[in-house]
Amino acid sequence: MPSAKGAPRNYGTAPFVFTVNLSIGALIYTVAAIVLVFSLWIYYDVRDRKLIDAKRRRVVFHCIRCDKLYSAPEGTEVCACPRCQFDNARLRF
Repeated sequence: MPSAKGAPRNYGTAPFVFTVNLSIGALIYTVAAIVLVFSLWIYYDVRDRKLIDAKRRRVVFHCIRCDKLYSAPEGTEVCACPRCQFDNARLRF
């Protein structure tokens, strides 16, 4: 069915149109950016803390053959001396 001359044709409209005021859009963008920054900050802080704790928590050994003190990662019960390769048990306090 032809439309009247000069009248705009209606090709269909979107079923749902969401309009946002400029100030509300800027607020949503700013809040989303702040949430993203803080979530990345917390993620990397927790990750770095775990890595540092793994490096910091070590077990101390004393070689009874060459009298050297050395350390190994946590959970190691017997470790070879880096100087003389003698297997030593960990020190217990």
